[in-house]
Order: sequence, then C-alpha cells, then structure tokens
Amino acid sequence: MNRIKSALTAVALLATTATGATETMELTTAQQALVTIAANEARGDIASLRVAIDNGFDAGLTVSQIKEALSQLYAYTGFPRSLNALGTLQQVIQERQQNGKPCEPGREASPLPADYDALRCGTRVQTQLTGKPFDYRFAPQTDYYLKAHLFGDIFARDNLSHADREIVTVSAISALPGCEPQLLAHVHGARNMGVTDAQIHDIATVMQSTVGPEETRRLQAAIATEFGESQPKQDVKTVDFSVWPRGELNTAYAKYFIGNSYLAPLDAEHGGPVNVTFEPRCRNNWHIHHASVQVLVCVAGRGWYVEEGKAPLPMTPGTVVAIPAEAKHWHGAARDSWFQHITYMTQVGNDASNEWLEPVTDEEYDKLP
Repeated sequence: MNRIKSALTAVALLATTATGATETMELTTAQQALVTIAANEARGDIASLRVAIDNGFDAGLTVSQIKEALSQLYAYTGFPRSLNALGTLQQVIQERQQNGKPCEPGREASPLPADYDALRCGTRVQTQLTGKPFDYRFAPQTDYYLKAHLFGDIFARDNLSHADREIVTVSAISALPGCEPQLLAHVHGARNMGVTDAQIHDIATVMQSTVGPEETRRLQAAIATEFGESQPKQDVKTVDFSVWPRGELNTAYAKYFIGNSYLAPLDAEHGGPVNVTFEPRCRNNWHIHHASVQVLVCVAGRGWYVEEGKAPLPMTPGTVVAIPAEAKHWHGAARDSWFQHITYMTQVGNDASNEWLEPVTDEEYDKLP
C-alpha cells in the first residue's frame, strides 16, 4: 500500500472519531464532546473545532448547548475566539442540514425573574466555586464583572449545568499556555460545582486522545497538585508548529506506535508528502516496506532511524534517509525532543505493501544515547 494513501486514510478515520474516549468513563459522551470543543475553541484551531462540533452533535449535544458553551468561553478566551467559534458552529449546522444530518435545537435557557439580582446571585455562585468569599480588591470593576456578569448573568442560564460549565472552562484553560494559576483554581472549583474526581481525571484522558500532549500535561499537572499526585514528566519542546504543522492525532495507526504521533498531509490530494510529528519518546513499530522505497527528511527536532543490523542513525534537520525495500526498520523521536519528518514513497511497485511488526521495547529504545 502506498504510504501516502495510508496516511490519508488515517486522517480520514480520525475525523470520524467523536472523542477517542472509552465507555467506562464517568463523563457522558456529550460531556466528552464538550471537552474537545472547548479546548479547540481556546486553541483557535478552527479545523479541529469543526470536527469536534460535528462529532458533538453525533454525541447528543444540542445547538443550544454548544452555542452556550462557546458563548460562555468569551469570558475566558476572548471575543475573537468565541465569535469565530460561533461562526464555525453556524457553518457546521448548515452543512449537516444540507447532508440530512440532525442538529437538535435543544431548549433555550429559562427566562430570569424580573427581580433577578445578578450581583447577589453571582456572588453566591462564585463563593460556591472558590469555596470561600472572594473579592478582587485590586480591580473592583473586574470583581464586579466576574460576580454580576460571568457568575451572575452567564451561570444563571440553565441550558448548561454548573458542572458542565466547569468542564468547559477547565478544558479551555488547559489549552491556554501561561494560565496555570487559573487552571488550578478551576480544577478545584469544578469539584465544588459537582464535577466528580473521576470526571476531572476523565477530562485529561479525553484531551490526551483528541487534543494534544501539551494541553493534557498542563491539565495533568493541575490535577496532580489538586489531588496530591505525582507530577507528570515535563518534555522538552523543540519544534515550532507554526513552521511545520503538527496536524491531527494519528489515532488510526496508534496501535503501531508507542506514544503519540500526528499527521499533516502536505498537498496530498496531488501526491504530495506527509509531515509526521512524534512527541518525545514516540516511535513506530519495526516494519518493512515491500516493493517500495520510503524517504524520510527530518525538518525539525531530533529523532532516530534504526535499521536492523546497522548502527542507529540520529536525525536532525536536513538528515535524509532513503529506506530500501525489504529493510526492517523503525523511526521516532529522541527521549527529550519532539521530532518531525517529511515522508513519501518512491519506486513503488504494483504489489507494494507495508508490513507492521513487533513494537520497539523500552529496553531497546533506552539503549540509544
């Protein structure tokens, strides 16, 4: 099978995965979908958000619920991202309607009573979330906005529960670098708003399979602090994803990889190559390309190419490897570095195929320098 076609198939299969989570989670499938929607809204990743919203409808979310989550997030991620996300929601709804796929409108929030006091009610909600009265005396106007508008006006809308709102908030802030204090506060606050401890851990599991390792580790660190658990290992990031895109999580071929890999087809519709990204320590299984030659071109980070019977070859930007047909080999990232390589197939015979073999064990991998 042509390697490029295989990569495209992986990306197509990825788009059909709603959450990548298991049925044993305490989070419902709809809540799992909210996690992915919120995180991609916060990242400003419109392409992934489109898929997440589409999958959210399949998971049982309504237009009202998704719209409410994206509207709430303006208070955490800003109006530009929120408005872009709401526009994306409109596009997805239109496309689903054209394709005859359901988009349940859901119920709108109940009207508030005429004598509703947003400041008083918001103060009560904020006190419940933080576990104690909170006053931001340094910026009284911001304190008022938090109490009266965010926790008063927005949290009073009952088309999302307070627990669901905190699931949305935790997921979004996990995707915002530099907001670790707020993330920790909301992990603690989520427990006060009815999110169970198991559900909080489930959020990280969903993010691991549908969002990305950096966002997941950020949340795992906050969870570890809140619950007194061991902190996750911090990996060294050496790749600028604005230069070579990370692409989508490679779930379709995950069984042939240890760790997370990502695929970004580059003009693949016209036979272009595929950019493959490996997180630190990620590597694929031993494998053989029959009747074809695979070419690897390292474009970022540091990794390894290992061919059976030969010395391991370190790969840094500019390293090119032409892998002979029938050669048993594997490739992947160094233990302390992200790794990206471009790959394409050449000299492809009519009977070309790819044979996946045994995993590269930790014992084998840790022998590398």
